[in-house]
Amino acid sequence: MFEDALIQQLAAELQQSQQTRTQVEHFSKRHPGMTVEDGYRIGRAWVDLQKARGRKVIGHKIGLTSRAMQISSQIDEPDYGTLLDDMLYVAKADEVLEIPVKNFIAPRVEVELAFVLKAPLAGPNVTVEDVLAATEYITPAIEIIDARIEQFDRHTKAMRKVYDTISDNAANAGIVIGAGDPAFKADPRATNRPWCGAILRQNGAVEETGLAAGVQGDPAIGIAWLANKLAPWGERLEAGEIVLAGSFTRPVAAQAGDRFEAAYGPLGCLKFSFV
Repeated sequence: MFEDALIQQLAAELQQSQQTRTQVEHFSKRHPGMTVEDGYRIGRAWVDLQKARGRKVIGHKIGLTSRAMQISSQIDEPDYGTLLDDMLYVAKADEVLEIPVKNFIAPRVEVELAFVLKAPLAGPNVTVEDVLAATEYITPAIEIIDARIEQFDRHTKAMRKVYDTISDNAANAGIVIGAGDPAFKADPRATNRPWCGAILRQNGAVEETGLAAGVQGDPAIGIAWLANKLAPWGERLEAGEIVLAGSFTRPVAAQAGDRFEAAYGPLGCLKFSFV
């Protein structure tokens, strides 16, 4: 397990990376003994640095929810990170939301559902039924993932390890939701969650399609998993928080000038562009 001084040093590197938009080399390469717990400790230390600068926690994200992604990352469960207030972009049904590309290093777009909570969820024995009872509504969501730690090593081209991704706040950098518009709010019980589908268009071309069943069979399962996973850290999901349940499409790279439309059928369509 890493010493506290090293945890703080690596968290500061992530902070510097974010400020300068310059990626750092893999932590796991420089520190071969790195563990999943070290990754989460670094991520929490980075979040503490953001909070010290005035940022507020608004929720959480769950990643690596598909079996294929877990196999490729050589893990047997998802990972998670923290959502902060400066990551939030709220779309309206009749407008194209503009997102400054300068806020990111190498942004990629993923299609998800978000659960907005009306009551806290504290593990260790949270169930899907508990999640549904605590959820005010579900809403279409886009996660913007990024890489403060380079995805591929600049020398060997080796892909970063899951420990690196976890320490990098599970690669989270932004979230687009339609929660500010009543048209995007859905009852979690009345909605057939596994069959919620989406079509993601980039500059008019269909890039990805998917069903929320790709997220562990039901995205609510991940919310229960996260509440239980946070319990040993003395943490819980709070009322009012947004929880991203996990992507059911592959990430799509974005750059300035790209326009996206994520159509969720009866749940609405998120329209946004990078400028």
